[in-house]
Formats: sequence, C-alpha cells, structure tokens
Amino acid sequence: MNQETTHGFFNAADYFLDRNIREGRGRKVAVYTEYRNYTYNDIQKMAHKSANAFRELGVMVDDRVIILMLDVPQFYAIFWGAIKIGAVPIPVNTMLPADDYEYYLNDSRARVLVMSEQMVPVVSEIEGDLRYIRDVIVLSETKGAHIPFKQMYRHSPSTAKTEFTTKDDIGFWLYSSGSTGSPKGAIHSHYDMVVATEGFGRGVLNLTADDILFSAARLFFAYGLGNSCYLPFGVGASVILNSEPPKPENVLRHIERFRPTVFFGIPTLYGQILGYLEKQDKQNGATPDPGGPHQFSSVRICCSAGEALPPELYHRWKKRFNIDILDGIGTTELGHIFICNRPGQVKPGSSGKPVPGYELKLIDDEGNEVPQGEIGTLLVKGRSAAQQYWRKREKTRSTMQGEWINTGDKYYEDEDGSFWCAGRADDMLKVGGIWVSPVDVENCIIEHPAVNEVAVVGKEDDKHLIKPKAFVVLAEGTEASSELEQDIKQWVLDRLAKYKYPRWVEFVRELPKSATGKIQRFKLR
Repeated sequence: MNQETTHGFFNAADYFLDRNIREGRGRKVAVYTEYRNYTYNDIQKMAHKSANAFRELGVMVDDRVIILMLDVPQFYAIFWGAIKIGAVPIPVNTMLPADDYEYYLNDSRARVLVMSEQMVPVVSEIEGDLRYIRDVIVLSETKGAHIPFKQMYRHSPSTAKTEFTTKDDIGFWLYSSGSTGSPKGAIHSHYDMVVATEGFGRGVLNLTADDILFSAARLFFAYGLGNSCYLPFGVGASVILNSEPPKPENVLRHIERFRPTVFFGIPTLYGQILGYLEKQDKQNGATPDPGGPHQFSSVRICCSAGEALPPELYHRWKKRFNIDILDGIGTTELGHIFICNRPGQVKPGSSGKPVPGYELKLIDDEGNEVPQGEIGTLLVKGRSAAQQYWRKREKTRSTMQGEWINTGDKYYEDEDGSFWCAGRADDMLKVGGIWVSPVDVENCIIEHPAVNEVAVVGKEDDKHLIKPKAFVVLAEGTEASSELEQDIKQWVLDRLAKYKYPRWVEFVRELPKSATGKIQRFKLR
C-alpha cells in the first residue's frame, strides 16, 4: 500500500526531499558549493544511504542525533536521513566551547553525535562523563565519512524505507541560545517546517522553484535552517552553501559567483557589507550608481532577522542597491519568521505585519490586551509552534500558554497594523516612571555620522534612579573625545523626548554579541 494514501502518514523527509524527485526535479541543482554542485538526486541518495547506515548502527524511532556540522551538503544527508527513519536530528551551534557540547549531549540524551572533522579538537576537550552517547560519526566535506561509518555508508542501499510518522510526530529539536539561563531544547513536529514554508516562504517571499537562496545565518540556527534547508527544498528551489565565516568579502564572492535571487542576513552583516564597500569606494575614488550594475544585481529581495534593523541601515542599503530589506522577527520556539515587512510595502524600523498563518496579541503584566499604540508583551499563535521544552516543565508552562507562545519581546502596533519592536522585556528601561525602549534610542544614535554600532542599557545614577547609558562603537577613522560624547547626547536631545537621552556615552571597540549576531545587552548591564 502506498504510504502517501495511508491515513495520517506524513514524514518531513518524504515531503521536502523525495517529493522533489517524484515531481521531476531530480536532475535540478539543489545545492551550490565552491567544491561542486549537488542535484536533488544526489542529496536524496546521500540521505537514503545515511538513513540505512543509521539503521545499521541501531538508531531507532525517536532516538536523538546531535548534528555538530558546518554548512556543508552532508548536513542534509544527516538531517533528512535521520528524519526518514523517524529519528530526531538536533542541529547545534558550531561556535561554542567544549562544556556546552557536554551539556547538549547529556541534556538531550542523544545516542549519536555527527560532526564535521573541524569540530573534533573542541569536542575532544570534553572532560565530563557523556552518559548517553553511543556512536560518534566524523564527516569531511571533501572526503566524506571517517571509518567505521564510512564502511556502513558505502555498503548501504541508495533507497531507504520511510518510517511511518505523522504530522505531529517529533521531527527535530532546536536549542534556544540560552541568553536567559541554560539553553532549552524546543521540540518541533514534522509538519512545523511546512507551516513556515507556506506562511513565510510562499506567503511573504513568493518563493518558487526558480529561486536561488543564500543565507549568511548558519544551518544550526532556526533562521538559517529555514533559509538554507526546508524553505528551498519546500518549493524545489536551489540553495548556496558557504562553510566559511560570513565576512563581507566572502559573502560578496559567493553572491558574484552563484547569483542568488534571495539573500538572508542580520543587521550587523548588512552594516559590515556597506562599510566594506564604502571603504572600497573611498580607496578607488568611485561613486556607486544604484541604476548601474552592482554586486547584488541578481537579488530580488533581502531579508533580515535576529534583532531590529535600524532604519538608517535600511535607507543606506536601499540607496546603494535599490533593493528592499524585509525586516522580520522569528523565534526558535516558532521555528521561523512570523512577523515581516512585505515587498514594496516596507516600513523602515518596524517588524512589519503578521505572516500568513499567525495571530498576534500584545498584553500587559496582568494578561490584558493593551490598546493600539501602547507597548505590551508579544504573544504569537501559529501551527509551527514547538510542542514543549525538553525537561523544562515550568519554562514550558510560562512560555507556551495554551495556543499562544509568549515571546518575551515588547512591541506596539501602529494604526496601520504594523508592529514595532521596543526590545526584550528585560531590556526595557523605566525612566521617570515612563517606559523607554532601548531600540528607539539606538535607532536615533546610529544616525549620528560618527557612530558605527550602539547598544543602550539602563544604569543607576547617584540617586539610584535608572537612566539610559549608550555603548558606542565609532565609525572607522573617528576618534573618541568628550566633545563627541556631548555631541551624541545633544543629537538625541534634539530628536527625542528629553527623558530618553543617554546620560552616559561610553566608547568601546566592539559590542558583545551572541552567535546569532544579537547584541547581548545583559552583559553590558
């Protein structure tokens, strides 16, 4: 009997990978890399052989598989191969110390660890007991798997039986970044990826099989997993993979070589790319022509997430390339982006409007909805929401409130129905009894010509009252001085309400950031 027609059957590997071959895209390029290109047939063969090799290892339905891999094509073989047999892949951050990997392996109780060979030195530093891990698989981007997995993989058939799973079966986990306490494993269902693909991929970006996607955000992030894995596979498009750090020159090299149509970045990277190109202009005595050929001429749309995109950055990008950056917000708990601007309808500084398939509400501390225009805590309802946090019952209950996810973000809605970020709940400042959004102050300061990056936090004054303090990274070639500090304060006083201006300005070389590029204001506090 065909599983397609079996009541209740749904397997994400079948939908996102095998379906592309059934629909005739087997010979189409699925993945572009600097070494070689991979068709959908290639990826399917790799995933099926991996699935069979996992079965030979004794990996069972619901067994967890930690994926500690760079952005290489073998990632898809492991991710879809595990899902194919009903196992649960867990991509984790490749930029962490050994203690964090010890935590992930023991907290998840994963039976298998699959890692890129570049990760072996740091994993070898784990000193504690790994109580559950049974097998370790090491992969090379150019040479494939190390022995013994290599032998199992080599002898495995290239067709694999799909495990009978349903839409609600556990499909994969993602760990939250852990900016508040230890990282939490968000448990996602097989169908969550379809919801995000339909709502954001088709509903906002209008993705089709003709698109080529390129994401600077890595596959192990919720944002990157969508951008580079299930969004392109969901519509039969192609994706560009880059295993090197996403520095401007590296990103631009990939864009010029592979000509993507959709680009995904974060605010920090957009600022770095502009700074890099502006520096080149200065050296070459060139003036950019938005109407002429440029590095991003193949790109029809850019996306940003991770934190709010400053309007100043949006306008600089639009002026140089005449391409919209669609700023939006997503979370690990909801899988991908659930509020976003729309092509041709961007409101710089706002996160945009709800993505199709999601409902929003803003509440006060008592749980009542706030009037339009007032700041409240953002709650989101959508079918891509995680089932729970693994082994964190209290956190599950406080965050996952019935059908609603409490994001912990502060937002307000304008008269047009667009949503504006006011920062994290724990980043908000109460100055003279009035709530102040650090994002508002940052967006003002960043427009100062001497400022490259800024973060605003609360600091007690000599009367033990909270006032804004700005940490500023200066633009290249600008010197810190007490005159400049006063000038930045006056800049804000001239543009915002008096209580919002920073009482202190501290010049720093760099701001602390998470692996996803979010500014870690709690470290500055």
